[in-house]
Amino acid sequence: MKDRDKIPRATIERLPLYYRCLDKMGTFEDVDVVSSKDLGGKLDIPSTQVRKDLSYYGEFGRRGVGYNVSDLKRSVGKILGVDRTWQSILVGAGNLGRALVNYGSFSMMGLEISYVFDNDLDKIGNLINDKEVESIQELKDIVQKEEIKLGIISVPSDAAQEVAELMVGAGIKAIWNFAPTRLYVPDDVSVKNEDLAVGIVSLIYHLSWQEEMEV
Repeated sequence: MKDRDKIPRATIERLPLYYRCLDKMGTFEDVDVVSSKDLGGKLDIPSTQVRKDLSYYGEFGRRGVGYNVSDLKRSVGKILGVDRTWQSILVGAGNLGRALVNYGSFSMMGLEISYVFDNDLDKIGNLINDKEVESIQELKDIVQKEEIKLGIISVPSDAAQEVAELMVGAGIKAIWNFAPTRLYVPDDVSVKNEDLAVGIVSLIYHLSWQEEMEV
């Protein structure tokens, strides 16, 4: 495997696409062997790019034969770290938070939302997908006791930084942020932002330009 820091971000972001596609092929399509052309074709990615992406991590498959779907899925899963279950916490038991807890496909990617926290007395004690909403006052003790490293933020933007600091202080090293705001965290903490508003505005932007072109 090449130096992790030298692997392009775009390659890293394509790995989950390969993993999900391989899982679907092996589970629902009963496919044993796949070529880079067929794998790339399912994802609209050139076969040369598929081979280049995988080459950063080693040698897979056989020239002229292709990749064993099960073996490649296992290898990509290990690279991604989804060959094990990662416990996480979620702060913010509102509509978005409940939707995330109820989303069943996270487990396929190795993510388990183990604990849910909120500071709203009307929400504390409620059950979401069989998980009781805990008081945010319990967050640090639970995170440290369970040695959890991944946190999810689904609170309003004005509360997100405070929640992030609480997570970092408890030992969280990676944050999936759904609040529409920038978080300031130490360099050793990774943050992935999911700004839903930016996503929909991007779609609306393209629709608007299409309408302009049609006039």
